[in-house]
Amino acid sequence: MILSRNDINNLDKISRLNLINSITGYKPANLIGTKSLSGDTNLAIFSSLVHLGSKPPLLGLVTRPDSVPRHTYLNIIESKYYTINHINSNMIHRAHMTSAKFEASESEFDKCDIKSEYNSNFYAPFVKESEVKIGMKFIEELKINSNNTILIVGEIINIIIDKDNNISDDGSLNFEKIKTVCISGLDSYYDTKKIAKYPYAKRDEIPERWEK
Repeated sequence: MILSRNDINNLDKISRLNLINSITGYKPANLIGTKSLSGDTNLAIFSSLVHLGSKPPLLGLVTRPDSVPRHTYLNIIESKYYTINHINSNMIHRAHMTSAKFEASESEFDKCDIKSEYNSNFYAPFVKESEVKIGMKFIEELKINSNNTILIVGEIINIIIDKDNNISDDGSLNFEKIKTVCISGLDSYYDTKKIAKYPYAKRDEIPERWEK
């Protein structure tokens, strides 16, 4: 099957949306916790989190255009702090429902039966049952003129990992123990399983013949 740009444009809205949202493969599934300056808490599911660098530790978060009120975006810009919380297999449905349209005064924590917690005097709320929690500080925003989406750049302020064995000796996360899930498109969730792990790639270590 070969789909030209015209073919893609001619797809019905739902088919086009699902195809383009899933075409990149599996994506991280995270809950973004924020709190307005007036104290209203917000929780929203995002799959657009990207690594930007490790020194300083920066993560990017893409949000949709702000042509309508975006509570997560507004809270981040106002308060400068937010949290990123891994979604695990015990909370998929509740996490998914945070994407419903709620009023700013309605907390998704309450509506979707997800407990919040606060750590280290951090302003924004974390998800209590998430096994990996990241406290973020807003650094800058970059508007993507092609479609008016916004890239939020944030710095990692703290990391909370529930159990010692959730992190490997080399510093990487042990996802099979954490039970972190990933997402494809907008509504399909998947378990993760490690297939292989390789050392840092070096040019002089490339084999003369690859195993099939």
